Amino acid sequence: MTGADTPALAAAVSGAGGLGTLGCGMRSPAAMREAAAEVRRLTARPFGMNLFVQDTPAPDEATVREALARIAPLYADFGLTPTVPAVPAQWCEDFAAQFEALIEARPAVASFTFGILTVAQVERLHREAGSVVVGTATTVAEARAWEAVGADAVCASGVESGGHRGTFLADFESSQVGTLALVPQCVDALGIPVIAAGGIMDGRGIAAARALGADGVQMGTAFLVCPESGIGPAYRAAMAQARETDTRLTRVFSGRPARGIVNATMQRLADAESAVPAYPVQNALMGPLRRAAAAQGQSGAIALWAGQGVAAARPVPAADLVALLAQEWRAAAMR
Repeated sequence: MTGADTPALAAAVSGAGGLGTLGCGMRSPAAMREAAAEVRRLTARPFGMNLFVQDTPAPDEATVREALARIAPLYADFGLTPTVPAVPAQWCEDFAAQFEALIEARPAVASFTFGILTVAQVERLHREAGSVVVGTATTVAEARAWEAVGADAVCASGVESGGHRGTFLADFESSQVGTLALVPQCVDALGIPVIAAGGIMDGRGIAAARALGADGVQMGTAFLVCPESGIGPAYRAAMAQARETDTRLTRVFSGRPARGIVNATMQRLADAESAVPAYPVQNALMGPLRRAAAAQGQSGAIALWAGQGVAAARPVPAADLVALLAQEWRAAAMR
């Protein structure tokens, strides 16, 4: 939900009985503190905060120069000045600083993706923040790794999921396991709770995940079209028109495989899938383009992250959606 989440959305979900989460992977430490404070202003209910576990990169000059040349025509298309992209001031937020801000914010749940914490980091979150720690896994091996460092639960993220893949142990291709296959294998392998994610859009999906042994579910795409979501009109229009066959995994927007609705930029840079620099370098270079496209209402250059269940998204207020999901889940569980 990073970039699409808002304190209003997190607070609405928590206030309705779910666990709203702030996607803080691209938030500065100061912005993390502000967002957490705003959620607490809106609700007294528990909420979560999510971070990307990553090192700050140091790409070589040739790699950056080639990447800049590759996207320069896209900059020109949107009238960006200068039309030749510049090297950004920073590639990503400093994870160590974000981690300290996370401990200071003391969320009820601290979740992570893209990598794994150390035992010492997990212990600090338990001891200093009192947070439940949840790690993201795309394979059973990753789930076991999170259990080994002391995580309290694991989110088993199937390949149906929208947005970035959280893979961190093996290559991305071999880690494209579906939710239906991944969840029960994680349940059997672990002694800690498993949270199912990927393709879950309604109460039937929740009931199915529970039948597979999951202790809960994590939903992103289902909440993207809520009015409290931070996505713009062009993004919302693209989601309203998308079908289950319209999403693909791509590296062209960020340098890390992520699932989104196919658009003109994905098609235009398709031949560069394997050539673009790894996250967060490509992500930083594409940032000005995404922002310009959003400002101009052009969905063809926005990263339209969405899962395979996109066609089932319902544009209702977040609190109403939580209530509807609970009703649907109970009905499905009684069948």
